[in-house]
Amino acid sequence: MRSDLVRRAQGGDGEAFETLIRAAHDRLFAVADRILRDRYAAEYAVQEAVVRCWRDIRGLRDPDRFEAWLYRLVVNASRDHTRRQRRTLHHGGVLPPDVRSTGDYYARLVEHDALERAFLTLSADHRVVLLLTHYAGYSAPEIAAILSVPTGTVYSRLHYAMQAMRAALTPTLGDTATTTRVLR
Repeated sequence: MRSDLVRRAQGGDGEAFETLIRAAHDRLFAVADRILRDRYAAEYAVQEAVVRCWRDIRGLRDPDRFEAWLYRLVVNASRDHTRRQRRTLHHGGVLPPDVRSTGDYYARLVEHDALERAFLTLSADHRVVLLLTHYAGYSAPEIAAILSVPTGTVYSRLHYAMQAMRAALTPTLGDTATTTRVLR
């Protein structure tokens, strides 16, 4: 069904294209927001990716790879935005605590804040790999296809990103067991 919509969109069918984008918009926005840590910038990146998608969809050879291609467009638009800004991205808030969790509310708040701060220290490439692995649920070979990099590069970035997160969280949280639990 989806590949049929992609083929129709490649033929210029605006309704088919709109259906595809509506189905993916929330996930694309979530990825861009987590990369950029700025909701307005994320919305702009998604819009830029959608425009690129419409402009270049006729060149997509394999309609079954549409979603991976669309993620690549969002990731690239987010990277472009980061390069244009040439400044350190800062997000003023903290991640909201998990209200369903048991235990101390303030301890969870501290953990979320520490995780947020550690995440912001990562490069855009490392953030992207972590997000696509842990948030979107893609495997390393799938991420490699999305980012157009070798699979080994994905594994390397994931390794160094996790290492950097652990290093950033260990002094903050102090307890390696807590750090390991937060990173899982």
